[in-house]
Amino acid sequence: MEKEVIKEEVKKSYGFIAENRNSMSCCKSTTCCSNENAADYSSVIGYQKEADLALGCGLPTEIANIKEGDTVIDLGSGAGNDVFIARRIVGEKGRVIGLDMTPEMINRALQNNQRLGYKNVKFVLGEIEDMQSVQDQTADVIISNCVMNLVQDKEKAFKEVFRVLKTGGHFSISDIVYEGSLPDGVLESAEMYASCVAGASEKNNYLNIIKNVGFQNIQIKNERLINLPDELLLKYISTEELNSFKSSDSAIYSVTIYADKL
Repeated sequence: MEKEVIKEEVKKSYGFIAENRNSMSCCKSTTCCSNENAADYSSVIGYQKEADLALGCGLPTEIANIKEGDTVIDLGSGAGNDVFIARRIVGEKGRVIGLDMTPEMINRALQNNQRLGYKNVKFVLGEIEDMQSVQDQTADVIISNCVMNLVQDKEKAFKEVFRVLKTGGHFSISDIVYEGSLPDGVLESAEMYASCVAGASEKNNYLNIIKNVGFQNIQIKNERLINLPDELLLKYISTEELNSFKSSDSAIYSVTIYADKL
């Protein structure tokens, strides 16, 4: 797949979700962020239902060790769900920045924030691989929820995460990874890329990228199996390939990873 084709497919898909969330089920119920696989925010303090498009695969704020007065950056902030949860924790003395590459998501987040009236929350349009609008050592904590899998150059993205984190800061990132291998038909589909699957990394490779960038104390805090329906996979692979995949040791997981910049 051409990189620009992938990027445009992702923008198109998430732009559509941002503008049509009230009339559809998240991601057409076919992805890692479908209702079956989405994270349950119902008991999270600070949760704003209007900002939850059910696109997350974890609860990164849950283990992020955010403190009052911190500066937090949410990468791929969508309609602002995790931003507003982080804002409750940092209080009036802190600030939270949401970064997203989809204009429609930024617009929806700004509308949500206008309703809430937070003065120390900011949403900016930008890409994780090149956060031009964010200065070095800006954040105490970086969070992200099921977005890094959409980034094509993950090494470059994590280098940017390292750059904008303060020394002594850390990140808490929920994402999709896999063990074993994924069928070629899935990996070559732009639609499955936008659906959080084709862009996922092999788990050990993912952890090695984080380590090689310079992060330390890398921990997988949460992990759960993601099940994709057969009818979805059969759009991209044969019945024989599906049976081979299901009988192998390969599997797709949602993980929440913590790491320090020391």
